Amino acid sequence: MTKAYQEHDSLYVAVDCIIFGFDGTEIKALLVKRALEPEKGKWSLMGGFVGAKESVHDAASRVLENLTGLDNVYMEQLNCFGDVKRDEAARVVSIAYFALIKLDDYEEALLKKHQAGWFSLNKIPPVVFDHKEMIALSIERLQQKAVGYPIGFELLPAKFTMQQLQALYEAVYNTHFDKRNFTKKILSLNLLNRLSEKEKATSRKGSFLYMFDKRKYNQSKKLLF
Repeated sequence: MTKAYQEHDSLYVAVDCIIFGFDGTEIKALLVKRALEPEKGKWSLMGGFVGAKESVHDAASRVLENLTGLDNVYMEQLNCFGDVKRDEAARVVSIAYFALIKLDDYEEALLKKHQAGWFSLNKIPPVVFDHKEMIALSIERLQQKAVGYPIGFELLPAKFTMQQLQALYEAVYNTHFDKRNFTKKILSLNLLNRLSEKEKATSRKGSFLYMFDKRKYNQSKKLLF
């Protein structure tokens, strides 16, 4: 290390992951019980320190995989949080990421292992440090991205009904869409492939299943809303 570097203060770099899932009705955030002091035992985002030989992105991927068991999910860097007094134990700068996972892919055993829980966005319990601010900012980013990028499909099963899709976007924007207008708008984008299969768990007649066509989206780049 050169003298110029030694003259400056050292600090820790951490990552924190805001993980969202959709249960068919609500979007929920995944929180864990913090395993170390300070604030041990309180609700927290899943995070960790960046290793000396890994990038910030690799550290976030590692933390995400440890908590969810998944290694191929949508993940995006959110912001840097560097308030001097954000962590009373040391000078820690955190790089926050938000991730979207399908609840059906999540391993229930990991909930117990990490003392984790899914929480509705309007029922988030008190969380440590500046994690409440991280969650609020990630919700804003999710809403912004959903306007022009099919980010919502990361939260749905590969095959879904129009009702499930509408419920998702109503949850994202915390509003209600007219069923006929929503269906007309979505189908006009020509981004979905309707399958011959039907989902019959919710009605006797059944609802047609759809799949998102990423190829069509990449060609058109249409705004969803």
